[in-house]
Amino acid sequence: MAEATCFLPSDAVFLTGPTASGKSDCGICVARIIHAEILSLDSMAVYRRMDIGTAKPTTGQRALVPHHLIDIVEPSECFSLASYLKAAETAVREIRRRNARPLFVGGTPLYLKGLLRGIFDGPEADQQFRAQWQEKEQQSPGTLHARLRQVDPVSAERLHPNDHKRLLRALEVYEVTGQPISSLQTQFSRQPPCGAPLFVLDWPREVLYDRINRRVDAMVAAGLPDEVQSLLAEDKPLSKTASAAVGYRELIAHFSGECSLDEAIEQIKRATRNFAKRQMTWFRSFPEARFIPMNDDSTAENTAEKIAAVLSSSNA
Repeated sequence: MAEATCFLPSDAVFLTGPTASGKSDCGICVARIIHAEILSLDSMAVYRRMDIGTAKPTTGQRALVPHHLIDIVEPSECFSLASYLKAAETAVREIRRRNARPLFVGGTPLYLKGLLRGIFDGPEADQQFRAQWQEKEQQSPGTLHARLRQVDPVSAERLHPNDHKRLLRALEVYEVTGQPISSLQTQFSRQPPCGAPLFVLDWPREVLYDRINRRVDAMVAAGLPDEVQSLLAEDKPLSKTASAAVGYRELIAHFSGECSLDEAIEQIKRATRNFAKRQMTWFRSFPEARFIPMNDDSTAENTAEKIAAVLSSSNA
């Protein structure tokens, strides 16, 4: 069954868009106009010391507007959608006590869907079941995906054969409930519980890809490889979630001797472009989404003014 995110107040606002679309700067401008505080909608910004590769808002940016849900867990910890929703509920209540408006800014589609559509309240993890299937996968790679194709072809179609975490979860749900997880996740077909406005920054694809490539180069120049090395040197290893983040997994492979630094950088650019493409596919699935066309003349300030004008007219 689905668990609705009823803690969202009626004046909550969402600003999203693909990676490198300028959400952070625009969000700060919007927040200052509408008297809002920002809640990060980024699954990797929750991790401490993962700063450069996540394009985390800087200390200066955070000084302009209060930010929440950033730097709240260690990189060695796993952080789920359920964990995020719980932390978001607490942050929203704090913001409301200050009579400010909650503004969610970020580009993690799953977090966005969890907030607007609810979360699938499935069975608890069965560690014995998972261990058995992990062993089968190690002995015969592809076993997980092949089994899922038999019991839940819809989920198998959308999951990559190497996405062992989600493959295991899908098989686990089928084992416990006897039903495919794809048929149980019906919360994603519901309308949002509070009708919160959802704005999507929409750049022409080639322009966006150029912005992505330039941002990756800037991250590397800012010390991303050193950041990854420092994380790898910590006492506790990175969690599966943290180590799978784009930019980190490619550099981890480089430091493991699997590829050169130049090859890792190119892989980061390609993976980021592919991620941006998937993000836009997710965002288009929201019928309530309002796409904001972006071009070379777009700035954080004038885009924020457009968004604020829409919010003002809808409240009139």
